[in-house]
Amino acid sequence: MGNVYFDGVDTIYLAEKYGTPLYVVSENHIVDRIREIKKDFIEKYTDVEAVYACKAFFPKEMARIVKGEGIGIDVVSGGELYTAMEVGFPCDKIIFHGNNKSIDELDMAVRYGVGRIIVDNEYELELLNDIAGRYGRKVDMLYRITPGVNSHTHRYIQTGQVDSKFGIPILDGLIFRAIERALNMDNINLLGFHFHIGSQILGNTTYIDAIEIAIDLIREARDRFGFETRELNTGGGYGIQYADTGARKPISFYTDAIMKGIEDNCQRHGLDIPRVIIEPGRWIVGEAGITLYTIGAIKEIPGIRTYVSVDGGMIDNPRPSLYRARYDGIIVNKMDEDPMAIVTIAGKCCESGDILIWDLKVPEVEAGDVLAILSTGAYNYSMASNYNKLPKPAVVMVRDGEDRLIVKRETYQDMLRNEL
Repeated sequence: MGNVYFDGVDTIYLAEKYGTPLYVVSENHIVDRIREIKKDFIEKYTDVEAVYACKAFFPKEMARIVKGEGIGIDVVSGGELYTAMEVGFPCDKIIFHGNNKSIDELDMAVRYGVGRIIVDNEYELELLNDIAGRYGRKVDMLYRITPGVNSHTHRYIQTGQVDSKFGIPILDGLIFRAIERALNMDNINLLGFHFHIGSQILGNTTYIDAIEIAIDLIREARDRFGFETRELNTGGGYGIQYADTGARKPISFYTDAIMKGIEDNCQRHGLDIPRVIIEPGRWIVGEAGITLYTIGAIKEIPGIRTYVSVDGGMIDNPRPSLYRARYDGIIVNKMDEDPMAIVTIAGKCCESGDILIWDLKVPEVEAGDVLAILSTGAYNYSMASNYNKLPKPAVVMVRDGEDRLIVKRETYQDMLRNEL
């Protein structure tokens, strides 16, 4: 029997010890990716910063790991900020995002003294100025802009196009009105601009296009208002390996192109190079995770399809249903057997769309086998739900042959704790 080991730990042992469905995350993979960023970006260039986009995966243990490696984080909610505070994350290394931050969230961010607030719209600017005034503080901020480029990814995870719920378009003078308002406010310190063009981006040309547009904006802001941009945050969205992609690109594939684009365009306009920030999330944690399932019912429809059902589904991985995301999977207890069959991996939710993998090649499968779906470290645990009143899985961290529980499996009582 050829079992699969993940960061030195037998996956069958994990399934038996913790039950399934089970998220398993490799600490070594996470640390290796962060250290690659430090080596090939932070230490390679002057006046740059990297922050982890924690919406990808952010239990407290992940916050501790990122804190220990010394890079920052970006948060998009009060809950993510609260998680960071629970582990003593340095406030000056936190960037707060979001297209509709609540008054309570902005108050929380100002009160804690987060390093940067990315302002999405003029309504938010007014709120932030008022809240900062109540605390007698001047808040560092960047405007989120939509550069008007279309990234080559699923339309639900494109964010840089003109028609987007995120940011202020560079159209009809809207951004210049916003810049002028920020510069005239007593409690606002405008540092520069942020853009994010989308997620799971496999090329680098769209970043280059967005940078050219952003630097043109920076030049015009200087010419109109005498405003010198000190920071440019180019977002994240770097792709990883899934079933329908090639291998993950090194961080330098993106960052070298980004830095060259900034340097060339700043030189063209006679601008000083601003501080440059990147925000990788999926690229750090996506391939660090797998999800283990136990196979149950097997339903063969002759001449059409064989459905192999597992004990999880869209409740622990909604991405195939949301984005038609494609994953690879393996039967971890039969790795020494030849794949002979084509099956479809079905989840257990009461939805026809709850399919995790279409047409997966596997050995002869039977109830009780354990399936691992690969590259589930990002946007699986963080997007999990209790649909059909199903408890969320546990999360186990592994490193060098050792395993530790970092999130307990939900119980039925946990799900009902707030119900009256």
